[in-house]
Amino acid sequence: MLTRDEFQSLYEQGSEAVWSAFAGLQNSVTAQQAQIQMLLEQIQELKNRLDKDSHNSNKPPSSDGLGKKPVSLRTKSGRKPGGQPGHRGRTLEFSQHPDHTQIHSPTCCSGCGTSLEDVAALDSERRQVVDIPPLALEVTEHRSEHKVCPGCGCLNRGVFPVAAAASLQYGPRVKALGLYLLDYQLLPYKRIADFFADLLDASLSPGTLFEAQQSASVRLQPVVAAIRKALQKAAVAHFDETGFRVQGVLHWLHSASTASLTAYAWHKKRGKIGMDAAGVLPHFRGRAVHDGYKSYQQYDCSHALCNAHHLRELTALYEQTGALWAKEMRHLLVEIKNAVEAAKQQGKIRLCVLEEAHFEGRYRQLLKQGFAANPAPVPLPGKRGRPKQSAARNLLERLQNEEQVLAFLYDFAVPFDNNQAERDIRMMKLQQKISGCFRSTAGADAFCRIRSYICTLQKQGQQILSALEHVFRGAPVYPQLTG
Repeated sequence: MLTRDEFQSLYEQGSEAVWSAFAGLQNSVTAQQAQIQMLLEQIQELKNRLDKDSHNSNKPPSSDGLGKKPVSLRTKSGRKPGGQPGHRGRTLEFSQHPDHTQIHSPTCCSGCGTSLEDVAALDSERRQVVDIPPLALEVTEHRSEHKVCPGCGCLNRGVFPVAAAASLQYGPRVKALGLYLLDYQLLPYKRIADFFADLLDASLSPGTLFEAQQSASVRLQPVVAAIRKALQKAAVAHFDETGFRVQGVLHWLHSASTASLTAYAWHKKRGKIGMDAAGVLPHFRGRAVHDGYKSYQQYDCSHALCNAHHLRELTALYEQTGALWAKEMRHLLVEIKNAVEAAKQQGKIRLCVLEEAHFEGRYRQLLKQGFAANPAPVPLPGKRGRPKQSAARNLLERLQNEEQVLAFLYDFAVPFDNNQAERDIRMMKLQQKISGCFRSTAGADAFCRIRSYICTLQKQGQQILSALEHVFRGAPVYPQLTG
């Protein structure tokens, strides 16, 4: 600001001096306004970040904190809590052939004290206790006999089983239980060692567990390769990727899955190079369900976008900006989802043409409103590169791909969301929270391969511990690869 004396001096110098000073002041005000606008945008961006949680972004519920009441996108189903009609419950049942029977007989009368030792029982009441017998390790010695052929004099030796590959080792059941706790229950090495010490008085070292894991990984290599080939032929498959630390460096875990199959692989790259290395997408020709990450669009297959992501982003837009088109688009997607589910329950394979056209018309009208409210950014003079777009504009351009967003409407075999992949990847994130990272690439390879096997068997209702025991006996159980 000019002082009175400075202004008087300019006035005395004439109109040119006053106009020059005014232009300089105007430029200064313009620069300040631009800076204020930039700061306001930064404040709004930071406010939007603070307002995001699991219900309006892809942040996990665990990040919401204890002070925030959880908000779910799910609506009430109207069903009562507990088991639903048709659900086969499981409970303890009396055994007709108990392993042990203990008789508890009164020895004297509680009324007068008369001895009842020689009195026959009038009736009895039975109760059963189901418990674990005392556990202990058993040692089985294998002896290979040597015999000389009386005909030719050749020395023959008996063949040891696969479980007795060395002179002294733990057996398939011990190794299977260790691997079950390590790669299925995700316990740390130290806690597994404590478990075996307390339960069986066995000193199972981390080195022994690691060797068992590596051995199982090698034996499961052809099984997991078969799972990948089956996924390549699937009509609909889910894909996702997430951060995965190996040797303290950020890598990426890639997953491919269906309702009955799962395959994991890790790579230093997140995009197409990593996806190619995972081995499913390059040969996949079905419908790929994913979150819209651009690298997926490079593959020659059909695509379907996850609408759970869209619902969260639309919720955030409405809450932060009050955009009515976002609120109505969210309601429309949920309405279409409910209509599809109702049609499935009625045994239909598609909605009627008029109903589809009605939904399509409303969808396109809302897109039109959204684009009108969020025009493309104007390139700034002298600034290179594509101008930054708003979150609303980015979402609208993704929603503009109508065939991929509404794939679940046109084909009932396509799900509304990519929750299958996110469920499959959730336990891998839990492992990272527990362990932090993998100390070796061999450990990361083995974990991904074994988890692919375990997750697939779990989906198909197989008994995991028994299957892992068969792996160490040299005859792994193959999952069902078709259907």
